[in-house]
Amino acid sequence: MTLSLDNVGISDTTPNDFWNSCSNIRELYFPNNGICGQIPKNIGELLPKLSYLDFSSNSDWWNSLFYWNVKRIGNSFLQNNHLSGELPPHWKNLSSLSLLDISNNSISGKFPSSMQYLSSLRWLSLSQNHLEGELPSFFRYCTGLRSLDLGENKLFGNLSAWIGESLSSLVRLRLRSNSFEGSIPSQLCLLSGLQILDLADNYLSGGIPPCLGNLSTKTRDEFFLTEVEMLVVMKGKEYLHYLNLFLVYSLDLSNNNLSGEIPDSITSLSKFINMNLSVNHLNGKIPENIGNMHDLESLDLSRNELSGPFPENLSALNFLSHLNLSFNNLSGQVPYEKQLQTLNDPSIYEGNYLLCGPPLPNKCPGSETDPRGSPGEGNGEDDRDRKGILDSPISFYISLAIGFIVGFWGVCGTLIVKTSWRLAYFRSFDHMKDKIYVFIMVKLVPFLRRIKLERR
Repeated sequence: MTLSLDNVGISDTTPNDFWNSCSNIRELYFPNNGICGQIPKNIGELLPKLSYLDFSSNSDWWNSLFYWNVKRIGNSFLQNNHLSGELPPHWKNLSSLSLLDISNNSISGKFPSSMQYLSSLRWLSLSQNHLEGELPSFFRYCTGLRSLDLGENKLFGNLSAWIGESLSSLVRLRLRSNSFEGSIPSQLCLLSGLQILDLADNYLSGGIPPCLGNLSTKTRDEFFLTEVEMLVVMKGKEYLHYLNLFLVYSLDLSNNNLSGEIPDSITSLSKFINMNLSVNHLNGKIPENIGNMHDLESLDLSRNELSGPFPENLSALNFLSHLNLSFNNLSGQVPYEKQLQTLNDPSIYEGNYLLCGPPLPNKCPGSETDPRGSPGEGNGEDDRDRKGILDSPISFYISLAIGFIVGFWGVCGTLIVKTSWRLAYFRSFDHMKDKIYVFIMVKLVPFLRRIKLERR
């Protein structure tokens, strides 16, 4: 039996008699209301069959779910409330819990050790809270985790190798906006099914592991459709993905202290639609094979120390709708063809003082014409032929003279030599003159008179 009160405008506490009448409830939906107050501590006895709980987006409903003896509960949604205080210590009785979302609340303190008993947990989201401390190592026992979102908290310490070694089923790992430091462990590359890796806004240092190009190489055997959601920063904005989350492939390492070159192997992430490596200390060139990321929609490499020219195949990114390469040391002419022609905002390239060509106002050295080219420019042999003629004025005038002589004397010379052709030529003019006269007198003059009379 299911009880659903989704967005019905309840804005009060729930009476005890209500809970006494729900003994057969298996699924309880109370999202998007204004319910406040306490949930009865003996609700585990009142709702012995409860397996699904959704109290999301209510006003002030701090719950005692964790003190209940509700061993059957599998999914719990408590996000977007005003829950405060520390996480309760009693989690051992919730061994059947597979999905827990307490994001966007005001929970503080550290992780209780009893959370290690959540052996069935597949999705955990505690983002946008005030949790602190290091990432507890007991999460390695939650080997079935598919998604771990602890972003926007006050966590610190190093990223441990056990994340990649023990959580081999991870599809999404989001730890952005914390205070993690140290290098990115290469063990993360063991997560061959990872679709979202978001480590942005931390204090990570060192280089980008080249083996990150191995992410998402594992064949997905299921879409992992759930009713959960996740925030993904893309195209300079924050998007909340819900039912389409299984389609999102994203790598975000922005706003850290990463250094070294961008490994060329990272371009093997051909399924990824978003890559953000901005605000670091990355140097060297943009990978030559960046065009291999053919599904890429958003690329942000701004505010680094990248140098050199643009890769030739950058314009092959047919789905690219957001590009930011500003404030680097890139040089040469901006590629202006194919998809890049639609990205004509000069701020994309701002701060690269050695760049030239459209959409930038400064022309490239030695270029007297618009680099975008006139009709026919860039067409291979035609361009080379035209360039050869213009570079040799003598050849041009000789060709012009020959063309005039052949054309003029080929027609006029024949008429002078052959009398029959000359007579036929002038007769045709006489016939044409007669036809024009007949047309004017018979067709055009009556037509003009009729228009004049209609206007009167």
